[in-house]
Amino acid sequence: MQGTHMTNPTAAMLVIGDEILSGRTRDANMHHLAGVLTERGIDLKEVRVVADEPDAIVAAVRALSGAYTHVFTSGGIGPTHDDITADNVARAFDTPISVRDDARALLQAHYDKTGQELNEARLRMARIPDGATLIDNPVSTAPGFTIKNVHVMAGVPKIFEVMLQSLLPNLTGGAPVLSRSVEIFRPEGDIAGPLGALAETYPAISMGSYPFIREGQFGANIVMRGTDENQLSEAMDKLRAAFA
Repeated sequence: MQGTHMTNPTAAMLVIGDEILSGRTRDANMHHLAGVLTERGIDLKEVRVVADEPDAIVAAVRALSGAYTHVFTSGGIGPTHDDITADNVARAFDTPISVRDDARALLQAHYDKTGQELNEARLRMARIPDGATLIDNPVSTAPGFTIKNVHVMAGVPKIFEVMLQSLLPNLTGGAPVLSRSVEIFRPEGDIAGPLGALAETYPAISMGSYPFIREGQFGANIVMRGTDENQLSEAMDKLRAAFA
């Protein structure tokens, strides 16, 4: 077994949510994060799980942020009243938080496209602390954010994973990951074949399929991610052509 190199950055994870502590949901994000950080030479040293309680979140963020190079949080950034992570991360750093124009614009475009209303509840997902940097979410648009050394991400595993993918190059000096997404109104079974063939043609591009049903129609949001813009555009054009 390799000894840990003294110069590796360190990390902690903070999992937020009553549903984890009650056993209603099994946490998959810790396992994923541990594997990805190990590959990148960042040492995950501690994981804490806290309930949806303001003071518990504030105390944990302060303690972990002071002790480690990076802190990754998952959970509690959705549209419901118990999604209180953003507010309490802001409070941990005594930073003002409000609906931010850049986050609102992302959500507005997404809900316009899907024909849904950007109501008060959904607008909560645009509450971002002042000075924080947004973390890209090509699956459902609502962004995560980084403030100081704390990276605030979604609890839904697929979304946590793509957020982490867009964040990591910034932390470890890799090439930035670009993302493209397109909605295809076909059942996932129809999309799987052409998508699989494309994945073989473009091994450097990661491709994800996120199915939905909208107004009785089956479809999927196809997300492609990679570091080469030309390859991405090419693959995306071929996918569109396959379903034109």
